[in-house]
Amino acid sequence: MPGADRVVRTTLVTADGVPIEARYEPGSGPAENGAIVVAHGFGGSCDRPAVRRAAAVMARRAAVVTFSFRGHGRSGGRSTLGDREVLDLAAVVAWARERGHARVATVGFSMGGSVVLRHAALTAGPAPLGGSGGLREHGGRAEARPAAVAAVSAPARWYYRGTAPMRRLHWVVTTPAGRLVARAGLGTRISAREWSPVPLAPYASVPLIAPVPLLIVHGDRDPYFPLDHPRMLAAAGPAELWLERGMGHAENAADEALLGRLADWLTGTRRHDGPPTKGAAVAAGTIRYWAAAKAAAGTAEEPYAAETLAEALDAARERHPGELVQVLKRCSFLVDHDPVGTRPHDSVRLTEGGTVEVLPPFAGG
Repeated sequence: MPGADRVVRTTLVTADGVPIEARYEPGSGPAENGAIVVAHGFGGSCDRPAVRRAAAVMARRAAVVTFSFRGHGRSGGRSTLGDREVLDLAAVVAWARERGHARVATVGFSMGGSVVLRHAALTAGPAPLGGSGGLREHGGRAEARPAAVAAVSAPARWYYRGTAPMRRLHWVVTTPAGRLVARAGLGTRISAREWSPVPLAPYASVPLIAPVPLLIVHGDRDPYFPLDHPRMLAAAGPAELWLERGMGHAENAADEALLGRLADWLTGTRRHDGPPTKGAAVAAGTIRYWAAAKAAAGTAEEPYAAETLAEALDAARERHPGELVQVLKRCSFLVDHDPVGTRPHDSVRLTEGGTVEVLPPFAGG
């Protein structure tokens, strides 16, 4: 019978042998709503207050499974910051199915958001797709694929350092002193090994998830990841985007109303009633750098996911906070080969598949 009538705590073992603590709550929703698996952010665990609050709200709609990623809570191993954590999630989703739930949806917050995206992508195809946590590379099973996926406050790309909180986090995870601080202050044990190979990026995972429904949720006051991250994710493939006014970061910032809407979306009882959002019509294209701009950015071109030229340039400054910020002050711009001139950048709309040319003085004559 799906949904036993009591809370069950257990220890699961991942495909690479790491013990993971997990907690099952039967919930009070109808059986056809299945189960929701909640993946916490970095520094969390299944017993943290914000995770328990999310589980309590979602349990009104469906059965709920919470767990602690490796290196967190009572789970074993060390955190790999979203790489091998896909194996943790695969074990938990499989356990939810073993408890009789044919329909299992996943929701992840921050690091957990990147994990649910990669997990859904990696369970979609016949071969592993990068990173040491490739599911089939380590014995994962295709039946672990979720019925619906929601990523909340998730990064779109790795190694982002454009905000002060992310620069602090990079210090925590990349230095011996930082890892000691994380262990003492958060109870989080972090692996000192670098990724090899680098896991599939969250934005690159998105196109592989369809036809599984995908929801991207992000707060407009998120101090870790600015709005170009959710817009890049939403532009990468079929996805619904909710930009939450006044919301900060991850499970700690998700209020009961949002958690309820998330649960409704994940269970399929209300798919399309997210709040009106600026950015739902985000365009994806290419921004090209020339001459001094190319040297300052360290690349000739990269994707944009933005509605206006101002948003695309703001995102470029966040990705490249050094010399490029100064170079852009001297540049002129072409949007789809049309000179921008003196028009306000927030009035210049970008197009799907379009191009932005960044031209320093004398570049191209």
